[in-house]
Amino acid sequence: MTTESLPVLAILGGTGDLGTGLARRWAQAGYEVIIGSRTQDKAEAAVADLREIMAERGVTEVSVRAMENLAAAEAADIVTLTVPFSHQASTLELVKPALQGKILIDVTVPLVPPKVARVQLPSAGSAGQIAQNLLGEEVAVVSAFQNVAAAHLQEGRGLECDVLVSGNKKAAREQVIKLVEAAGMRGFHAGMINNAAAAEALTSVLITINKRYGCHAGIKISGLDDAS
Repeated sequence: MTTESLPVLAILGGTGDLGTGLARRWAQAGYEVIIGSRTQDKAEAAVADLREIMAERGVTEVSVRAMENLAAAEAADIVTLTVPFSHQASTLELVKPALQGKILIDVTVPLVPPKVARVQLPSAGSAGQIAQNLLGEEVAVVSAFQNVAAAHLQEGRGLECDVLVSGNKKAAREQVIKLVEAAGMRGFHAGMINNAAAAEALTSVLITINKRYGCHAGIKISGLDDAS
């Protein structure tokens, strides 16, 4: 009996709280994870910190590597982008050849500082749509994780947070939902990449709620039986 091998995952711009939080959860679930950065040194520092924190929690058998962004994209089966909106296009241009035929999970939120609590979607409609337009149809862009607080990803427990998953290819969305579940959350098909605008806009709403109530709010889908 053979078991399905898990895809290799790369997280570009993965040295921040969001990227390392996802890396930690996926590595602990048994995935081989590559943390990508613009510089090798920064990626290696993030991997060292991640290993130290996981060792403190009694987790030592994990596969996490450090690479520059382009090499990480080339080595991975599924690539996640966790850079600020201002660096989205330039990073995608750099790694575009390495993404052909792969899934790109775009976590970008088009926040425009200093008014990040105000919804300011780009003219293309969403950051997810920008990524799909830039990369072309040979890349399955899937938008996800915009409404998950990085602080919660850093915790070692399950998350009371749901994830909206948008993309033009159903099979790609299903792959990403598996990764959402591996990270300890529930993922939901949320339609085509056009619908990424809804999740991206919600981030500014959640920022407003967080400031007002002093919390790290997420979203929860109600009215569904868990078994469905």
